[in-house]
Amino acid sequence: MTGFKFKQFEIRQDRCAMKVGTDGVLLGAWAPGGKRILDVGSGTGLISLMMAQRFPEAQVLGIDMDGEACEEAAENVAASPFADRVKIECCRLQDYHSAESFDAIVSNPPFFLNSLKNPDSKRTMARHTDSLPFRDLFRGAKMLLSDDGVFSVIVPSEVLEVVVSEACMLGFYLVRQCGVKTVERKQPKRYLLSFAKHRYNGMENIIKTMTDSEGNRSEWYAKITEEFYVR
Repeated sequence: MTGFKFKQFEIRQDRCAMKVGTDGVLLGAWAPGGKRILDVGSGTGLISLMMAQRFPEAQVLGIDMDGEACEEAAENVAASPFADRVKIECCRLQDYHSAESFDAIVSNPPFFLNSLKNPDSKRTMARHTDSLPFRDLFRGAKMLLSDDGVFSVIVPSEVLEVVVSEACMLGFYLVRQCGVKTVERKQPKRYLLSFAKHRYNGMENIIKTMTDSEGNRSEWYAKITEEFYVR
């Protein structure tokens, strides 16, 4: 499949290493926004477009180091209703500089630390932390995030402690955590996390399930994705 149709936009993905997946949809539907939003590792442009749809006043910038992914993302943006508010730039986070800070930063980052690498080099780059170590991710986010901004990511449960530790060492505070189970009987497979530069009163810490006992979308998952998924 080379395309994925949502209610207000379509994602073409035949040239991008990382295809549309549940992780990106979850983050795009859950993450806090603002007037200036940065999407790090934007891939197909999915999360950039979801944030633009959810936050009608926002200007969104997606950056990615994969030139072909950026070309395809730019085409997806141009074909969307949000073309005047979303830009795509081909750039590594480590090399990106901005005179203005961002109210919200989102990233579905590379997360494999020590696993076997895919023979497809572009897919490896998109999935492994070699190209964007967690420390570089948080260092870049700290430089670019406004004082009251929020940085949100989605990560697998097996790297949760590493990610939170790196964030804390660089001066971030975990302010929202949502563990996501595929089914009720299992442990969370993914964690949605939001970090800020200062503590909030009372950290939100919840666990949600994506499917109900009959295998349908849970009430929570259906609600956060209802403006995106075509039924």
